[in-house]
Amino acid sequence: MKIFAEAAKLEQQNSPFALAQIVDCRGSTPRHCAQMLVRNDGSVMGTIGGGMMERRVIEEALLALAERKPRLFHGRMARNGEDAVGSDCGGAMTVYIDIHGYSPRLVLVGAGHVNQAIAKAAAALDFNIHVADVYAENLNPDNFPPATRLLHAASFTEAIEQLQIEPEDYVVIATNSQDKEALDCLIQRPVKYLGLLASRRKTQTFLQQLRTHCVPEAKLARLHAPIGFNIGAETPQEIAISILAEIVQHRHQAPGGPMKEKAAEKVGRLVVIRGAGDIATGVALRLWHSGFRVVMLEMAQPTVIRCSVAFAQAMFDGEVTVEGVKARFVANVDDVPAVLQAGVIPVLADEQASLLPVLQPDGLVDAILAKVNKGTHRGMAPVTVALGPGFEAGKDCDAVIETNRGHYLGRVIYQGPAQANTGIPGNIKGETTRRVMRAPVAGKIRCCVKLGDVVNEGDLVAYIDDTPVIAPLSGMVRGLLNEGLSVTVGFKIGDIDPRGLEADFTTVSDKARAIGGAVLEAMMALPRKPQRVKQAVAREVELVD
Repeated sequence: MKIFAEAAKLEQQNSPFALAQIVDCRGSTPRHCAQMLVRNDGSVMGTIGGGMMERRVIEEALLALAERKPRLFHGRMARNGEDAVGSDCGGAMTVYIDIHGYSPRLVLVGAGHVNQAIAKAAAALDFNIHVADVYAENLNPDNFPPATRLLHAASFTEAIEQLQIEPEDYVVIATNSQDKEALDCLIQRPVKYLGLLASRRKTQTFLQQLRTHCVPEAKLARLHAPIGFNIGAETPQEIAISILAEIVQHRHQAPGGPMKEKAAEKVGRLVVIRGAGDIATGVALRLWHSGFRVVMLEMAQPTVIRCSVAFAQAMFDGEVTVEGVKARFVANVDDVPAVLQAGVIPVLADEQASLLPVLQPDGLVDAILAKVNKGTHRGMAPVTVALGPGFEAGKDCDAVIETNRGHYLGRVIYQGPAQANTGIPGNIKGETTRRVMRAPVAGKIRCCVKLGDVVNEGDLVAYIDDTPVIAPLSGMVRGLLNEGLSVTVGFKIGDIDPRGLEADFTTVSDKARAIGGAVLEAMMALPRKPQRVKQAVAREVELVD
């Protein structure tokens, strides 16, 4: 009983320990049924019989504590041979070693109404709760669960230093007005979860400021902001539930979503997208958020320039996150189901779409935007949709999406082609063709700036081999090819956004969202093709007349 009393005390202190329990023994052994508690420092309470067997079990328990995983140990009381522990008794023993006292630490930066509600709701979820604030009146113990550790400091920078944040911690920032100070202190630190209670606008402002201070995109992608699940929460208590739901989902690496769904709806229809550039990524995001499963096919070395908002970047980096959705390069098509199950979009190197017979999609989207048809036809999937010029709905595919900016951008065409390619980039602050950078010679690109940098007209942006590429105007570098790619003369290698710091290179464009919405419309309408398409064609005729 003393062992269990000590275990209860250590649990309450959140002090790690292991419990070793004999589960099987054969032959001559000192004990046949016993427990032993092993503390994190190697000290013990109880015994399983002493000697070399007990010494080995203590060593195994310390290894289990270091790995934070239980284990089963089998030892033979012999000098030599498999599982020998170095004694002469001749028996054998199997010991199960379980670990305890590792309640994850939930650090709440700020002690306002929302974090008070989070602390109260998290108390029943096996979290070790720490709360810090610069306002002593916010840290009234009556507002928090009994075991909460409260910290008052002169600044949040000082508080975070005193908290000694560790990689296994879950951290939520919700201060009165010092969110940026706390975020600056935490964004570079490895933590299990980092969330910020902020609006989308505030989040984008903070992210842009962090980028100007050269915080890597990989670390920015770890930030959960705006925080929580969209459940229509308004009160602090409701907001706390939405935040803790996301934290628990992250803790267990679960896919999320409502449990009560029809099996077919839960699985979702599979759509394959040819291409994974910025427009294709906008389409993928719209379909993904609408419950479709998405697989993307790209060339081995994509020549996308808006790399920060293109899932094609996974071909270079292995994994990329755009607007909170993750995509991963998958080398083997057999791994696609597991990646989809994990809530990640697979990106495969398959320029010719040769894997379609294996994938057997419910729908296919040609988002290559080559202005010509690269081999897409209606037989590739039950529903086929293509973007922009080069396709004729009713012939090459079931629907074409208008990609030309203007009144008809995002229009779903069920009969006939899209508008012809104008060759003129979108107008931003009066600039069209001039804002696009093209290769002056053939060769390999060597970048001198990175996405998000603000340059002046005439600044050096890159080299093609030894030939410099100069910024054609002042603004933000919103697009740039990946380092080391080979290009031909006149090839598009980047673009400058004349809005400068007002530009946003981290989210998909309005054009991509419009086209993505149109693809979603077509995917929802076309499975009921006969009546829907008949009506759509009638509307097309009316427009032409």
